[in-house]
Amino acid sequence: MATAGVMEARAAFTELRARMGQAIIGQERVIERLLIALLADGNVLLEGLPGVAKTRAAKSLAQSLDADFRRIQFTPDLLPTDVVGSEVYHQEGGGSFRFDPGPIFGNLILVDEINRAPAKVQSALLEAMEERQVTVAGTTHKLPPLFMVMATQNPIEQEGTYPLPEAQLDRFLMHVKVDYPPDADERAVLRLVRGEEQAAQAGAPPPRPAPIPQDAVFAARAEMAGLHVADAIDDYVVALVTATRHASVLDKDLGRWIEVGCSPRGSIGLDRAARAHAWLSGQEHVTPENVRAVVPDVLRHRLMLSYEAQADRVAPDAVLERLVSLVAVA
Repeated sequence: MATAGVMEARAAFTELRARMGQAIIGQERVIERLLIALLADGNVLLEGLPGVAKTRAAKSLAQSLDADFRRIQFTPDLLPTDVVGSEVYHQEGGGSFRFDPGPIFGNLILVDEINRAPAKVQSALLEAMEERQVTVAGTTHKLPPLFMVMATQNPIEQEGTYPLPEAQLDRFLMHVKVDYPPDADERAVLRLVRGEEQAAQAGAPPPRPAPIPQDAVFAARAEMAGLHVADAIDDYVVALVTATRHASVLDKDLGRWIEVGCSPRGSIGLDRAARAHAWLSGQEHVTPENVRAVVPDVLRHRLMLSYEAQADRVAPDAVLERLVSLVAVA
């Protein structure tokens, strides 16, 4: 039987999902993936064409939470110190160097167009995303307990961009593709934006409800950590990930298409995301369906496909779909 604390945490996330759904129409799957990443204490990469509400989705999550939101626009002339901060000389008090934190020292960090900045700037995020700390001039500075990077990128515009290296991609718990909304939802988007414009012109924006406290997120994470995970589910997660490394044993085409499989971080991410998916669904244990539901988002950016796969125009999602169909639950 659920305790009062659990009910409060679930009610908070139900409210969070509802508020985001009012601000982002036609992207329920993206909302769910952002909530999974928040629950699993992971980072998320949102990929989609301009105008499909990637930035709006990240901002709506931040506006609904009692959290410090920072936005960093990645550009080719950005420097690592513009992200993490630097030691600055202050003359007062006899003069001394003092660390001035950069915008990375927030709770929810929106990195817009992450592939617009060169590798040196992208690498400034590596320590923050994985170890939740930043080291500057030999001194380590801890980031807040609630910390999440939400990055966006455009999949088709490659001029003036710097593709994310595998080590950077691996730091993201999920790689979420954002597609066009259905026609009916797009009409609702028109009405939503029109209403916002009318409210802005009238000078009377609608009142916002009180933000959801961070304690609700930590309570939900504690409950998620207590979900029952059977040994068979662990075996299934490991089987899925190791199958990417020995794909030719399962299927000849998979063996040709996959050049490098997923690392153990893929298994860890799949476990965490599956538990978050189960918790959001109101379950008290993890099922194979929870695992399969998050496989594409957790593993698509961890696969390295071969030139043969590219020649055959096979996408990572198609590879994963076939792989899931061939790996049985223990």
